[in-house]
Amino acid sequence: MERLRWQCRRGLLELDLLFEAFLDSGYSSLSNADKEIFNRFLEYQDQTLQAWLLGKESPEDEAMVRMAKLVREAI
Repeated sequence: MERLRWQCRRGLLELDLLFEAFLDSGYSSLSNADKEIFNRFLEYQDQTLQAWLLGKESPEDEAMVRMAKLVREAI
Protein backbone atom coordinates (compact mmCIF):
# COMPACT_ATOMS: atom_id res chain seq x y z
CA MET A 1 0.00 0.00 0.00
CA GLU A 2 2.89 2.38 0.69
CA ARG A 3 4.17 1.90 -2.85
CA LEU A 4 0.73 2.79 -4.20
CA ARG A 5 0.52 5.81 -1.91
CA TRP A 6 3.88 6.95 -3.31
CA GLN A 7 2.59 6.51 -6.90
CA CYS A 8 -0.38 8.69 -6.02
CA ARG A 9 1.90 11.57 -5.06
CA ARG A 10 1.84 13.78 -8.11
CA GLY A 11 3.15 17.23 -8.87
CA LEU A 12 -0.20 18.92 -8.36
CA LEU A 13 -1.71 19.57 -4.94
CA GLU A 14 -5.26 18.98 -6.22
CA LEU A 15 -4.34 15.49 -7.41
CA ASP A 16 -2.47 14.69 -4.21
CA LEU A 17 -5.51 15.61 -2.13
CA LEU A 18 -7.95 13.67 -4.31
CA PHE A 19 -5.81 10.55 -4.42
CA GLU A 20 -5.07 10.67 -0.70
CA ALA A 21 -8.78 10.86 0.09
CA PHE A 22 -9.50 8.02 -2.31
CA LEU A 23 -6.80 5.78 -0.83
CA ASP A 24 -8.08 6.45 2.67
CA SER A 25 -11.77 5.93 1.97
CA GLY A 26 -12.42 4.08 -1.27
CA TYR A 27 -9.50 2.03 -2.49
CA SER A 28 -9.82 -0.87 -0.05
CA SER A 29 -13.39 -1.58 -1.17
CA LEU A 30 -12.40 -1.97 -4.84
CA SER A 31 -12.41 -5.37 -6.47
CA ASN A 32 -9.08 -6.74 -7.70
CA ALA A 33 -10.11 -5.86 -11.26
CA ASP A 34 -10.87 -2.27 -10.24
CA LYS A 35 -7.54 -2.04 -8.41
CA GLU A 36 -5.86 -2.95 -11.71
CA ILE A 37 -7.90 -0.27 -13.47
CA PHE A 38 -6.79 2.24 -10.83
CA ASN A 39 -3.16 1.28 -11.49
CA ARG A 40 -3.73 1.93 -15.20
CA PHE A 41 -5.44 5.21 -14.29
CA LEU A 42 -2.27 6.35 -12.53
CA GLU A 43 -0.26 5.86 -15.74
CA TYR A 44 -1.86 8.94 -17.31
CA GLN A 45 -0.14 12.30 -17.17
CA ASP A 46 -0.98 14.70 -14.36
CA GLN A 47 -2.66 17.23 -16.65
CA THR A 48 -4.92 14.55 -18.10
CA LEU A 49 -5.87 13.23 -14.68
CA GLN A 50 -6.53 16.72 -13.41
CA ALA A 51 -8.84 17.47 -16.35
CA TRP A 52 -10.73 14.22 -15.78
CA LEU A 53 -11.02 14.58 -12.03
CA LEU A 54 -12.11 18.21 -12.18
CA GLY A 55 -14.69 17.39 -14.87
CA LYS A 56 -13.10 19.53 -17.57
CA GLU A 57 -12.63 16.55 -19.89
CA SER A 58 -13.92 13.00 -20.03
CA PRO A 59 -11.88 9.90 -20.79
CA GLU A 60 -12.77 7.87 -23.87
CA ASP A 61 -12.29 4.57 -22.03
CA GLU A 62 -15.40 3.73 -19.97
CA ALA A 63 -13.27 2.09 -17.27
CA MET A 64 -11.38 5.35 -16.83
CA VAL A 65 -14.67 7.31 -16.73
CA ARG A 66 -15.85 5.07 -13.90
CA MET A 67 -12.54 5.33 -12.05
CA ALA A 68 -12.51 9.13 -12.29
CA LYS A 69 -16.02 9.14 -10.81
CA LEU A 70 -14.97 6.84 -7.96
CA VAL A 71 -11.98 9.02 -7.10
CA ARG A 72 -14.07 12.21 -7.22
CA GLU A 73 -16.71 10.67 -4.96
CA ALA A 74 -14.12 9.81 -2.30
CA ILE A 75 -13.94 13.40 -1.10
